[in-house]
Amino acid sequence: MKDELFLRGHRIPMTKEAVRALVLERLELAKARCLIDVGAGTGSVSIEAALRYPTLDILAIERKEEALALIAENIRHFGCHMVRIQSGIAPVPLDDTADAIFIGGTGGHLTEMIDWALLHLNQGGRLVMTFILLENFMQALSHLQTCQVISLDGREIQVGELTALGQGHYFKPNNPTYLISCQKGSEQSKPEAHWQEEQNDA
Repeated sequence: MKDELFLRGHRIPMTKEAVRALVLERLELAKARCLIDVGAGTGSVSIEAALRYPTLDILAIERKEEALALIAENIRHFGCHMVRIQSGIAPVPLDDTADAIFIGGTGGHLTEMIDWALLHLNQGGRLVMTFILLENFMQALSHLQTCQVISLDGREIQVGELTALGQGHYFKPNNPTYLISCQKGSEQSKPEAHWQEEQNDA
């Protein structure tokens, strides 16, 4: 979905189109029953997931009042009334468990958020996180390597936009986004890093 289709608010973050596409692919929602979207912002991930998978149960968690109002507006705009909204500062107490969790904002509680997410994921469930700061990416990666996860994978996403310059054009680069994805394993599982496999195969 194009970013311009979503209603936008002042200084409310949104997971952008190229990043959102990879996030949704890594969440593997075709075989999921429930998605929890933490730090939902404009609700772009929840709403595109709802439009792609109409039977999916989706819970969007957000702490900012203006963002909560914007998510509600976007839900009405797209008619995605299956998306539930919860106000709160994660990690929040939840009775829900999920087959997929996306974390787009941690509010400074990164390792606590990871532990909370793994606690609320069903066996084999998918966890996907995005970051702007490299330090946060590295902290999350380091913590997940001590957790019972498999298929641990990291990506840097760098996108440029075609922009006019004088008589010509160039690709204006956006800031990179860092993405981590993994799957909740059993207690006997050891973290399995895809980039290590690729390096060994080289």
